Amino acid sequence: MPCLLYENTANLLPSQFCALPLRLMKKFEVPIIYRSPLISAIKNSRKQADKMKKDFSPTLLDFGPVRMHLARHFGFCYGVENAIEIAFKTIEAHPDKRIFLLSEMIHNPQVNADLQSRGVRFLQDTYGNQVLPFEELTKEDIVIIPAFGTTLDIENKLHAIGITTAQYNTTCPFVEKVWNRSEQIAQKNYTVIVHGKPTHEETRATFSHAADNTPTVIVNDMQEAIALGKYISGEKDAALFYTEFAGRYSKDFNANKDLQQIGVVNQTTMLASDTQAIADYLKQVMKDTYHLSDNNIEERFADTRDTLCYATNDNQTAVFHLLQTTADLAIVVGGFNSSNTSHLVELCEHQLPTYFIDTPDRIKSEHSIEHYNFHNKTVQSTNHFLPTKGPINILITSGASCPDATVEAVIVKIMSYFSEATSITEMTAAFK
Repeated sequence: MPCLLYENTANLLPSQFCALPLRLMKKFEVPIIYRSPLISAIKNSRKQADKMKKDFSPTLLDFGPVRMHLARHFGFCYGVENAIEIAFKTIEAHPDKRIFLLSEMIHNPQVNADLQSRGVRFLQDTYGNQVLPFEELTKEDIVIIPAFGTTLDIENKLHAIGITTAQYNTTCPFVEKVWNRSEQIAQKNYTVIVHGKPTHEETRATFSHAADNTPTVIVNDMQEAIALGKYISGEKDAALFYTEFAGRYSKDFNANKDLQQIGVVNQTTMLASDTQAIADYLKQVMKDTYHLSDNNIEERFADTRDTLCYATNDNQTAVFHLLQTTADLAIVVGGFNSSNTSHLVELCEHQLPTYFIDTPDRIKSEHSIEHYNFHNKTVQSTNHFLPTKGPINILITSGASCPDATVEAVIVKIMSYFSEATSITEMTAAFK
């Protein structure tokens, strides 16, 4: 297999590490096929002008007949770049070994397809269903843990076979931060409430790690948080809890006593405002039920602070600022099973027509686009998605697992329908 092409990166001095946040401590070697000359020029230009990341205003790309407004922050995050680097370097270092991924590396079809094309095989699908039995593995095989992490049960199965996972574990450090926070409050006898999608790999992993230390239950949304609150207040019979939350509570969970002290953590890619609203609601339920004030609320409700990752916060905040721009439509690029991407779509679609696509091939012509409806999980077509009168204003962002190269390809595809527009080459040069 030929050597992969990587961008040259400059490492920071060790003495600088302690002064910088985690996301700035390392530069990753990501295959250049995922990079974009245009997007790299834009991001570098914005970074130089705004080193402290205080400016969340979008970047305007004025092509003439079309004006693209790019969110300030989008694309690969620390955890994704870390996972991709480990995976591709593992493939290069072990051409003679069988290499497996526990499940999708990240929720991006291109990256997963690229890994499979290099011989990597998936053991499970994104919902945890077995694709290849663990019995086929030997201790000589390599199994890569994806960025979402995995359950303790699966780790134990792999270790029992003799497979070591530490070297090939790409679990995002911000996911591990949630696990650590859960363990901290578990030591003080709090039950952990996980705000997350029950079938998502990360939520399953977080649930497993939390449940190993303390009673744990998952809530998907505010409606379920309200339902849980009724068991905390005693409004509903505790016996009904086990049916209403079937499959989402830990072994030996006791609804009569395990909801008397709680703390809320989350799947790191959830909508920040939703997690905050759920935490605030459950905190108020505790206050009302036990007659507590802000001074003594920690007797019943743990201060978990925010456990969203920085990229989720930055990308969502950037979209809020992006939506202050008057535009005709929004395009959000990312994997259809990407949680963080779907939340960006959710924010945009409240304000204007929004098209969720995973590749530029979804744009069939200047008249037609295929896009994903994450509410009913179907791909649908829309005609005349581009206005006939210009200049056309388009908002663009992408999820944390989407390569910048894909975003550039989307821009190139749209601009190909406007022969009189500024070229991509000229636009790239304008930001250098």
